[in-house]
Amino acid sequence: QVQLVESGGGLVQAGGSLRLSCAASGSIFSISNMGWYRQAPGKQRGLVATITSSGTTNYADSVKGRFTISRDDAKNAVYLQMNSLKPEDTGVYYCNLGGTTIVAAGYRYQELWGQGTLVTVSS
Repeated sequence: QVQLVESGGGLVQAGGSLRLSCAASGSIFSISNMGWYRQAPGKQRGLVATITSSGTTNYADSVKGRFTISRDDAKNAVYLQMNSLKPEDTGVYYCNLGGTTIVAAGYRYQELWGQGTLVTVSS
């Protein structure tokens, strides 16, 4: 019943910025780790950034210093601020979270994925 809805993708020139948002809707008890992954054209999906429930972040080497992941637990949301974008950042970005959801029988841990949002960086 819990769904992730992504937004914020689009077309931007190199050097520009975008902010991706991902909000979870439904009955959620708690969210553990959140993350962003991307799949570039012709490549496998790879890690971009993660953030734990305590706020610890981890980034792929290719985005360190340029991207910032954050979360708002009150809104069950995760964000990715992308600055100094490069053409190689182009791809479909997917948000991911692991959380405990509320179901009829009680609680259930689930790992959820967003539908993806396309980011295109032109040179």
